[in-house]
Amino acid sequence: MTEIIGFCNRKGGVGKTTTAINIAASLAVAEKRILLVDLDPQCNATTGLGLDKTSIKSTIYDIVSGEPSPVPTKTTLPFLDIIPSSPDLVGSEIELVEVNGREMRVREGLKAYLGRYDYIFIDGPPSLGLLTINLLTASSGVIIPVQCEFYALEGLSDLIGAIDLVRADLNPTLEVFGVLLTMFDSRNNLAHEVEAELRSHFKEKVFETVIPRSVKLSEAPSHGKPIILHDVHSKGAESYMRLAEEFLTRVEMKGAGEWKEGRSVGASPR
Repeated sequence: MTEIIGFCNRKGGVGKTTTAINIAASLAVAEKRILLVDLDPQCNATTGLGLDKTSIKSTIYDIVSGEPSPVPTKTTLPFLDIIPSSPDLVGSEIELVEVNGREMRVREGLKAYLGRYDYIFIDGPPSLGLLTINLLTASSGVIIPVQCEFYALEGLSDLIGAIDLVRADLNPTLEVFGVLLTMFDSRNNLAHEVEAELRSHFKEKVFETVIPRSVKLSEAPSHGKPIILHDVHSKGAESYMRLAEEFLTRVEMKGAGEWKEGRSVGASPR
């Protein structure tokens, strides 16, 4: 069965796309069949995997605009495909305003890929507009990357509120799959304070794996590569591989009915 996971945070610059790309790539290296859907008009997941956003014909805009689901684009990793984004997506929220079932467009479009992939990951925009609502309606779980800095919790309550509303009205199976701490600097006391606050509030929902602040992680998108292809020995690559392991452990525990009971996940130490 295909699991659909969305990556979202209404605040930009928190490592959302970096996380979507790199957990997808890490799982693909483990020979899990992964489809990454770039639902962000900025097209960062598309360019971050080395694709030219101006030359692609079949994109997620096809699904959003009600056209047939496109053939996914291959990447340099054999088990990782992508449905690229398009600059045309910028005006899609205005186009959808008067469309019946506008919140369901992505969910309906992704049905064409169910059973062909182990996981479908959706990288959403840094907002709470119709594209993010589509992401939440299509997903069974959401991963929320949170930057370990002062404004980390800004807007987080609004996102949780949106998740609750979508769960109540459109998608009763939706849940927060995990909260991920990103750009963590162990020398910074504030980073530890943010971590403590998040773990206190979200408890076992917070991944044990923490993604460090890393120059190599920042460089990788400019080369059009996930971190494991840019520098597999870097701390960033090691962290995302650990995160992929923890992700799979959570999926297994969820299937066994243990994760929802709040039991801790045995992740590798950071």
